[in-house]
Amino acid sequence: MNGKKRAVITGIEGYVPDFILDNEMLSKMVDTTDEWIMTRIGVRERRILKEDGLGTSYMGAIAVQRLLEKTGTKPEEVDMVLCATVTPDMMFPATANIICDKTGIMNAWGFDINAGCSGFIFSFETAASFIESGRSKKMILVTGERMSAITDYSDRTTCPLFGDAAVAMLIEPTEDDGMGLLDSILHVDGVGRHYLFQKSGGSMYPSSVETVQNKEHFVYQDGQTVFKYAVSRMADVSVELMEKHDIKAEDIAYLIPHQANMRIIEATGKRMGLEKEKILINIERFGNTAGTSIPLVMWDFEKKFKKGDILIFSAFGAGFTWGSMYYKWAYDPK
Repeated sequence: MNGKKRAVITGIEGYVPDFILDNEMLSKMVDTTDEWIMTRIGVRERRILKEDGLGTSYMGAIAVQRLLEKTGTKPEEVDMVLCATVTPDMMFPATANIICDKTGIMNAWGFDINAGCSGFIFSFETAASFIESGRSKKMILVTGERMSAITDYSDRTTCPLFGDAAVAMLIEPTEDDGMGLLDSILHVDGVGRHYLFQKSGGSMYPSSVETVQNKEHFVYQDGQTVFKYAVSRMADVSVELMEKHDIKAEDIAYLIPHQANMRIIEATGKRMGLEKEKILINIERFGNTAGTSIPLVMWDFEKKFKKGDILIFSAFGAGFTWGSMYYKWAYDPK
């Protein structure tokens, strides 16, 4: 024990919608094939929240409710709620606040964080700051995305990518030496605003008949440019973190990368010198769930982790935003 508080995940729960949109169904909606999607992206199916009027808070609230029950936490004990999302229920109020209302969390404050597909790592660093300072003692971090709401299903280049999901984590302080979030390296580069964005719906281009007709409320990306940046940035920052802490490939239990594209994931793992067995992947079953993808992998594979396992989180997203985290898992499988 060294007396320094660190942020540690003490529980995790998630929610994915029931409806499965697979590549065969997608090939009937747009000019694509299972082979094309699997070769270039690696997604076979994705979960879609089909019902209107539900939104990100619907999924987030279910994940939070499950988390409270799983960890034996009372809603009134929670003192802060953060929500990482690029698909908020509405421009305001914050989706974090809506989730609080839906789950009976009355003694907390919080807000939303938008960092694109780096949403989890940016919001976890923010959460850690409140935990380490003592300002928060029992926080819930929700990552939730209804990417289907901003996906153009007539665009064969983007519609195979995205899925919907939400994950909730209980984050608390620990003085257990060496456990929890040990370090992170995070970056932004505003040049990304030209290559990956949703053009309309904000104050620059308010919603209008014309913006809807021009399909300006959907995700747009310059795929080749984004790929080039993502491959180099995710790999570089992950290797930088390893070198900073003298972490060898054999020391790492698992790399948990943002689930954007199999080629990006494989390139990052290769640069880090990792065997395939050490790279956790569920993109084939859930697609790219943006800032939720890393927590979705953690929830999916929670029973694999043992106390003391070194996990490296690595992400790249719109902005551009990117970074890597050095985390030691703090509990054994239940």
